[in-house]
Amino acid sequence: MPISDYLKSWPLYVLPHHAISRVVYRLTRVESNWVQPAICKFISVFKVDMSEAVQPDPSAYKTFNAFFTRSLKPELRPLATETNVLASPVDGAISQVAAIREGRIIQAKNFDYSVLELLGGDAERAKPFLNGQFATIYLSPRDYHRIHMPIAGKLIEQVYVPGRLFSVAAHTARTIPRLFARNERVAAIFDTEFGKMALVLVGAINVAAIETVWAGLITPPPTRGIRVDHYPEIALAKGEEMGRFNMGSTVIVLLEKSTWDWGAVTANQTVRMGAKLAEFIGKITKD
Repeated sequence: MPISDYLKSWPLYVLPHHAISRVVYRLTRVESNWVQPAICKFISVFKVDMSEAVQPDPSAYKTFNAFFTRSLKPELRPLATETNVLASPVDGAISQVAAIREGRIIQAKNFDYSVLELLGGDAERAKPFLNGQFATIYLSPRDYHRIHMPIAGKLIEQVYVPGRLFSVAAHTARTIPRLFARNERVAAIFDTEFGKMALVLVGAINVAAIETVWAGLITPPPTRGIRVDHYPEIALAKGEEMGRFNMGSTVIVLLEKSTWDWGAVTANQTVRMGAKLAEFIGKITKD
């Protein structure tokens, strides 16, 4: 492991993650003369392709957050519509994709963490995924930050788990044990035609807010304990927006069934929202 990875990660242990992120939250919602220059600088530094946006003119965004959560022209993200195909929920890069072995999820070489811890410590909630499959997708600052349904599903519960806000960049995944199970996160558990599915939205430093379309803004402010909410009337179609990040972070997809074929999808591969990730090759059964 490069020593530079550790040198970049160690200072994160002592930083006041939530305090920094709350400042970012306020700044990204300010309407000011500095907003447009900041947006233009961000576009230049991170090479954001504004031609993909429904509103490509940077000066049209009144706040930095409005720019960051911009919508895209739908024709540029065609949806893999086949019923048995799992579509990418986001634009990003695959960090890891693999089977879940006895409840353990690979984070990086020499690091893993448990489904149980990731989903808030409830054994019944974790049980369907103990020998399923997962994909971890990292969203860089330049990416589209709305999250969509990989397959159609009916929402069972939403679980907020408090935690730190370490960076989720590649160097921290390689150096901070149990990173995704330590950070603040929101898990949405769905019932689907192919069994249970969880979409875990992992917060990170400067990720000043996580929201879902049914609950609105979930964090900030952070709360001390795990919070579980039920929304029995929520059912979302494949490709429908389910939430968004305000600044970049990570989405983890958990699948109950082990019978998903990921084809040529591998770690470090770039993906786009709506593109095919995996195909269900098992028998569809209802519990």
